[in-house]
Amino acid sequence: MASWLNDLVSDPLPALLSQQDLVLTYFVRRDLLDEASGPVSVLWDLAEARHLAGTQQPDGSWRYPARRRGPLTGGNYDLLESFRTLRVLVETYGFNRDHPVIAKAAGYIFSCQAAEGDLRGILGNQYMPYYMGAILALLVKAGYAEDKRLKVGLSWLLSMRQEDGGWMVPTQAVPSRLRTRAYWQASPLAPDRSRPSSHLATDMVLRAFAAHLAYRGRPEIQTAGHLLKSRFFQADKYNDRKAPSYWFKYQYPFWWNSLLSALDSLSCLGFDPADPDIAGGLDWFLAHQAADGLWETGYGSGRSAARMRTWVGLAVCRMFKRFRN
Repeated sequence: MASWLNDLVSDPLPALLSQQDLVLTYFVRRDLLDEASGPVSVLWDLAEARHLAGTQQPDGSWRYPARRRGPLTGGNYDLLESFRTLRVLVETYGFNRDHPVIAKAAGYIFSCQAAEGDLRGILGNQYMPYYMGAILALLVKAGYAEDKRLKVGLSWLLSMRQEDGGWMVPTQAVPSRLRTRAYWQASPLAPDRSRPSSHLATDMVLRAFAAHLAYRGRPEIQTAGHLLKSRFFQADKYNDRKAPSYWFKYQYPFWWNSLLSALDSLSCLGFDPADPDIAGGLDWFLAHQAADGLWETGYGSGRSAARMRTWVGLAVCRMFKRFRN
């Protein structure tokens, strides 16, 4: 038995391998069992992947449904939809820059890069470091780690840290009544560096640096990692997903912060599983493993929820394997 499996109450591999899911099986065998699974491009011609790739717009974006567009911010919701779709293509199907869809998508995303270096649009003209971190993480994984535009973006993120070493979204400090259409389109509000960081934002930003081998050991990134782990199980400092219960709502590919997404980044950043905060997080997963070896996601039931549960299980296993090996 692999060493990382020794701590678990139940072996999750049978449940993961019994799903009749070709994509999931590919990654279980490649990432958990260290088996030769062939090039990841074998997944690119599967039906869902082809469908998502086929809905890409000529400019490289994906179109946000008109019926769901918000009336207030005037934001670039196509950038939001592009993030949503790239999560699946890159994280679930292993798309990378060798596929023309990713090359076009990267071109579109970098067209949303402001002169300051940040990606902008989902929050109108306001800064969005949390979405930016999550988007850049996908581009790093897709093969853009050495792209000059991406490095400019990472430098901007480093310049936007709070005094405590984490990140916040400046909009989080603005009362809801003041977030008018004029506010969203005004010059971006700089963060008040003296305010405490948001673990929501810190988690999402750290993903970009955790994915990039050249940045993982930087002191600033390690400091941010220490701050993130110190916030486990606590309420956020701001109203966005504030309740402690949000630590336990899991989805994969990752979107918002959770105990799993945080531990995933910290496992890449080389944190010690014996660290009390890390150990407390790992203990939560050990204590909440179901009889079949998987974990509940906190997101309802039904066919899509059941499938999500298996992908969350894969992500948990990857995280444990990094920490224990």
